[in-house]
Amino acid sequence: MNFFTKLTTAIEQNKSSLIVALDPNPEMMPLEYQIEGDHHELSQQLWQWLSYIINETSDLVCAYKPTLGFYEALGIKGLELLFQVIQAVPQNIPIILDAKHGDLNTSTIFARTVFEEWGVDAVTLNPYVGQDHAASFLVYPDKGTIILCRTSNPGAVNLQDYPTSDNPFYLQVVKEVQTWGTPEQLFLEVGTTNGEVLRRIRAIAPERYILLRSIWAKSGNLKEILSAGLNSNREGLLIPVPQDQLSSNDLRKNILSLRDEVTEVKNSLGETSSSCEIWTSNVCLLNKHPHQDLILQLYDLGCLLFGEYVQASGATFSYYIDLRKIISNPQIFQQVLEAYVNILKTLEFDRIAGIPYGSLPTATGLSLLLNRPMIYPRKEVKAHGTRRLIEGHFEAGETIVVVDDVLISGKSAIEGAEKIVSSGLNVKDIVVFIDHEEGVKDKLKDKGYNAYSVVAISEITETLYSAGRISNEQYQCLIKNH
Repeated sequence: MNFFTKLTTAIEQNKSSLIVALDPNPEMMPLEYQIEGDHHELSQQLWQWLSYIINETSDLVCAYKPTLGFYEALGIKGLELLFQVIQAVPQNIPIILDAKHGDLNTSTIFARTVFEEWGVDAVTLNPYVGQDHAASFLVYPDKGTIILCRTSNPGAVNLQDYPTSDNPFYLQVVKEVQTWGTPEQLFLEVGTTNGEVLRRIRAIAPERYILLRSIWAKSGNLKEILSAGLNSNREGLLIPVPQDQLSSNDLRKNILSLRDEVTEVKNSLGETSSSCEIWTSNVCLLNKHPHQDLILQLYDLGCLLFGEYVQASGATFSYYIDLRKIISNPQIFQQVLEAYVNILKTLEFDRIAGIPYGSLPTATGLSLLLNRPMIYPRKEVKAHGTRRLIEGHFEAGETIVVVDDVLISGKSAIEGAEKIVSSGLNVKDIVVFIDHEEGVKDKLKDKGYNAYSVVAISEITETLYSAGRISNEQYQCLIKNH
């Protein structure tokens, strides 16, 4: 079961969106657990307290969140305690490791350790290094990656609100990270007591789950926070239990009361209209292309742009294709994935490889849909860390299908396939969404790869012109280029 399913199932079963921090903070530990004597070690006292919290709350919360830093501060005993805590959490409740990991050098080995060896379900990351860092975690499609977007620390204002409060950096983080992974895999972390901050974030990311922090620093604003942060289905927020309640003698009673309060506030807000618009076709063509509606939706969403655009290769085209927006529209993204699946189900392969970084969300979605593991070739091999060429687990001799978004020159797909082959794997097929044509598939065939595409640029051009989406001048310009 992947993290998203495990999380939403726990929310439904326990009727709760509350999360509990399992932090071995000696300063917060109740007095009854602080037993004097050499034979009672601090780690054992903390274990007694944390195990009590788990036993009292496991049917009242949707996730537990141990903070790695607290355990590291206790040394070897602390890590041993962390393993105890992880083992004590019921299997049906997801574990979010609050690591705020931000080091590119150790991202690959850290991801493998926490996901494969420790068995946690999700991890928090700092975004500053960029998608290079997050990719090491996103290669695990059944796990969750939670990106810190904003903190409530007053000293962070000069960075988070730069350059202006109208166009702050934290909103740029929200916009950027949405292109890194699917809504079922990538989540946001936000610390704030300000409902307007949450409202601005929710407007940009209507489909993302948000892990809240520090909301209790201002009393009496739960309704404001929920009103601003919940999505159209009155979902999408993970709400922290106040730290002081974890030291209370009435822990279970207090959390029951908090759960009821959250439910009451949610119900009082009522239903709102969907924040994810449903697209309907207003075109009826006699010679309808099999993917006509999808082509028109991509155009209307702004994924297909026409004008003079310089490509990564340096060439100038009369159009530009940007498929990164689709992962923020579940309706369209699902259709795109299904179009890929129609091709992939005719091929034989052991694993899916996404070409970084544009096609990684697509490869992740396909991995989940087809229940096939995913890998990806790095854009470049770092001179630090593990210096791995291929991220993700694989066995030598396996057959890999390469997934990319657009086939223009074939360079990125070929380079990615060659890296995969050089690692002892086999690549026979490359599947893309849009083919630029001009003999690129033949070029790949000469390299030994079969290339498949959902649609070709000429098919897109004809469909958009027939539907009246582009002018005759734009159409003629595109025809000349092909």
